[in-house]
Amino acid sequence: MSGWWRRHGDALRFRLGPKALYLFSPPDLAKEILVQPADRYVQLYDPRRPVGLALVLGNGLVTSSGEVWKRHRRIIQPVFHRSRMAAMADRMAQVGEQRIAGWADHEGQPVDIAAEMMQLALEVISQTMFTTSMAQHIEHISRALRVSLKYAFDSFHNPLHLPAWVPTQRNREFRSVMQFMDGLIYGLLAERRRTGLTHEDLLDLLLQARDEETGMGLTDQELRDEALTIFAAGHETTANALAWTWYLLATHPKVKAQFHEEVDRVLQGRTPNADDLQHLPYTRAIFDESLRLYPPAPAVQRKAATSITVCGLPLRAGALVLVDTYTLHRHPAFWREPEQFLPERWLDGGRPAARHAYLPFGAGPRACVGIHFASVEGPLLLALIGRRYDLQLAQETVEPELMVTLRPKGGIRMVPQPRKVPAISSA
Repeated sequence: MSGWWRRHGDALRFRLGPKALYLFSPPDLAKEILVQPADRYVQLYDPRRPVGLALVLGNGLVTSSGEVWKRHRRIIQPVFHRSRMAAMADRMAQVGEQRIAGWADHEGQPVDIAAEMMQLALEVISQTMFTTSMAQHIEHISRALRVSLKYAFDSFHNPLHLPAWVPTQRNREFRSVMQFMDGLIYGLLAERRRTGLTHEDLLDLLLQARDEETGMGLTDQELRDEALTIFAAGHETTANALAWTWYLLATHPKVKAQFHEEVDRVLQGRTPNADDLQHLPYTRAIFDESLRLYPPAPAVQRKAATSITVCGLPLRAGALVLVDTYTLHRHPAFWREPEQFLPERWLDGGRPAARHAYLPFGAGPRACVGIHFASVEGPLLLALIGRRYDLQLAQETVEPELMVTLRPKGGIRMVPQPRKVPAISSA
């Protein structure tokens, strides 16, 4: 994508087998496609013919459209309200402390920090959204999501991908991991119904939701789709963002030193909470800058609802459109030193004036429902881990891999070196 942009500019057309796709990079086009008018570019998934992410997530918040999407967004939105973030931050911190406590047995030895962040984020989403621990299933879940999301990505982008009914080894593996994930989600629903306990979490909101007109609740399939969507999407993006952040810190020692100094000064050795985040501006700037260089969703897909011309390119109704977030975030017309990791740009007025030049969470009506959740979780877990460990890179190169989200190919091997935690001030 970056190579095409350098050769052909901000608007181009390319083919994947029989499919023609259009790739756009400038902020004004990102705004036109994602923000207004909302009915000109629509979600591309058809529940009658699932493909891509719909094969995994069904007709959930990421893949649904129209009235189904509007109704489910209204149901789910309240659980991610800013007012709930302080309580969730405490739970995030508890999970983080429990997870990194296990690192003590492997101090000084390389670990795959991408896998560690994936498992940490999985447990965070489990305990905050579903008030349950998935620790005993965590490696099985990680594998199931890795297999299913790779399968979903290939089913949409690879013209040679065989349909799911063909009895290939890969199709059988996909069906197996989906059966496991379905059993996990339906098991959570059954257990909550059986106990009758309420936790005011996402699961409660979904089970208690009623249609304003009919009074009907969500079907079991709808419950499954939304629960699995939040479960999968709610950890995958943050986990990858954290992994890339540790990589960037490891390759920029001056930034890492300033990060550790801020964390030590503010926390003085204790576990961070939501109130601490306002006193950790450099830590937040590091996370924001990491999201700029390695956005978890490097491209956002839409479908043209009507025939239209964009930048001289005629698009037919149904044409597939990509907003190239990765290139947008590195566009020299909007960012100074765009390829450099410069967290200070978020503190000294260095971010671009163009509002839609930075879109790690999308934009418009379909912007990520969990934006406040991720904005707390990311810096909080960075501070929590950075307080205890100095993560040092144990491999020469790290290559990005697009697999729905932007993952580090093969993981990132790092050595967690214990840091001397400062004593808590009596003041």
